[in-house]
Amino acid sequence: MTTLVKAWKAAQERLAAARIDQPSIDARLMLEAAAGVNRMDILTDPYRELTAEQADAFDAFLARRERREPVSHILGRKGFWKIMVNVTRDVLTPRADTESVVEVALAAFPDAAQPISVLDLGVGSGAILLAILAERPAAKGLGVDISDEALAVARENAANLDLNTRCALLRGDWTAGLADRNFDLVVANPPYIPTADIETLDPEVRDHEPRLALDGGPDGLDAYRFLAPEILRVLKPGGVFAVEIGWDQAAAVETLFRDAGALNVQTVKDLGDRDRVVTGVKNALETLA
Repeated sequence: MTTLVKAWKAAQERLAAARIDQPSIDARLMLEAAAGVNRMDILTDPYRELTAEQADAFDAFLARRERREPVSHILGRKGFWKIMVNVTRDVLTPRADTESVVEVALAAFPDAAQPISVLDLGVGSGAILLAILAERPAAKGLGVDISDEALAVARENAANLDLNTRCALLRGDWTAGLADRNFDLVVANPPYIPTADIETLDPEVRDHEPRLALDGGPDGLDAYRFLAPEILRVLKPGGVFAVEIGWDQAAAVETLFRDAGALNVQTVKDLGDRDRVVTGVKNALETLA
């Protein structure tokens, strides 16, 4: 029989040998799931013995991770902002960098009692939209995605978080069919990886994430060319947008939004000090044509 601490240490060595990034964190997360424990259990009761079934489950998890399957897919869930969301191969695994979109959105609408309408384009698992709604109880949201499978994941996450009464999740091609001047806030994490770069990505992304959510066209900017004018169209005058970008795309994406008529366009960095979110507002004085 093995103990929690022995299993954790052995797993770290095994994952490090397989050249897995963050072997300690990955090993702990999988051990917690396999053994039905939490971080405090490992720290305060390190010599608790695993059952044979728990040890077998942990070994199976480790074998999958060694094959570069993401931990989020192995466990079927991922923490994001202050919520936990279910994750499958049909959606992007939400990343800490993307939390910068949530930070920008919440800063733009600091009054939790203010009723606002939120649109998430390419909603995927629902992580961004649901994190915002969880923080702003007077807000309502619409999430749009072209993937039925992704929408099924988002609907399950919304229900699990008791947010399904405040958001609608619809199949659609970006903003197609959406009315003008209808949203206070528009957020998006569109595909922005240049097509030729996808094969150079880590196996966890290249082989396990949906290509539709990664491929941004030859220069990675295809989605932004379409979205910049469309986001300005569906925003209410004075409305705010926040879109995730690749670390080297700030200047190009800012230009696209300025050319579409956005004001106060700027780029916000993530915790790694990389350009991550382009944000701005629609002219509050815009009049109906």
